[in-house]
Amino acid sequence: MSKEDFKINANVREVAGKGASRRLRRVANEVPGIVYGDDKAPQNISINHHELSRHLEHEAFYSHVIALNIGGKTENVILKDLQRHPSKVQILHADFLRVSKTKKLHVNVPLHFVNEDTCKGVKLGGGSISHNMTHVEVSCLASDLPEYIEVDLADVDVGQILHISDLKLPKGVESVALGHGADHDLPVVSVNKAKGGSDTEETPAATPPSA
Repeated sequence: MSKEDFKINANVREVAGKGASRRLRRVANEVPGIVYGDDKAPQNISINHHELSRHLEHEAFYSHVIALNIGGKTENVILKDLQRHPSKVQILHADFLRVSKTKKLHVNVPLHFVNEDTCKGVKLGGGSISHNMTHVEVSCLASDLPEYIEVDLADVDVGQILHISDLKLPKGVESVALGHGADHDLPVVSVNKAKGGSDTEETPAATPPSA
């Protein structure tokens, strides 16, 4: 888990609907949201736009247990969905899922690719790195939730592909995709052969016309 502790304050939102949400954003500079899950009734909330934006600058906020203070009562949640304005720097809505100490979560965790500059296939083979995935969905308890998963590219050679099954997941963390079978073992990253490499077949010289 990340050493970062995320705490955020929220207010109970009494009035729902599109019109009320627009007024909330325009007049109070707050983001409408909802908290649901853990066999409890959903609760409409609102969060200060500046406070939420500040937390969203941290990558770990997207895959971390958050202490959400709603009117003096704290609930442990994760950010499940976020809606942004298509053209403005504005958050339109946020969904939070309550977490349980005994129930596993399904969370998208970012991938951190390391040793790209010393990758065998790049440094010695002249290849190029191609990222197929930037995050992976995992299943784990809240206490085991990693901030990110590291992908070491130091020994990856030209033509080699790392799949989900090649990832070194922390103890207690499982891939959701692999739980559906081997057919879901998707590629994560590969080192491709450089275009126009030395092993490219040469075009045969044209035969001169007969006299």
